[in-house]
Parts: sequence; C-alpha cells; structure tokens
Amino acid sequence: MKFLDAQNKELMAVRKVELENGELVIRGKIFGAMPMVAKLTPEEARAGLKLVGLKTMISLIPFLFRKSPKQD
Repeated sequence: MKFLDAQNKELMAVRKVELENGELVIRGKIFGAMPMVAKLTPEEARAGLKLVGLKTMISLIPFLFRKSPKQD
C-alpha cells in the first residue's frame, strides 16, 4: 500500500501491518528510503475513528471497489 502526496509522489510504502503486544504495528519505508515502524495503540485508533466520521466510514465500503481516477 502506498500513501501519496498532493503531487502524486510517494510519501510512504507500507510493507506490513500486524498486531504485536496489543498494538497495531505498521512497517514500511518513508520517501522510498528510510525504514519506518509506526505503532498505533487502541486508544489512538479510537481517536482516529472520531476524525473520520460516520458518513466517511460508510463511503469507504464502495471506495474499496472503485478504480483510481486517471492521472494526467
């Protein structure tokens, strides 16, 4: 999975997502070079869900089955 910036340049490439010791651990590389390990606690995950909102959560279901728009 890749996260892109506003100019469609790669910010982060996620290699693996797993649970370790009750935390969500995300492993990957930032800017294609720097290894990164990010940890998300259950409390922070719940706080993140508050940022998303119900309407956006519902919109995620069809989003997963769409194709990306064409990039010029």
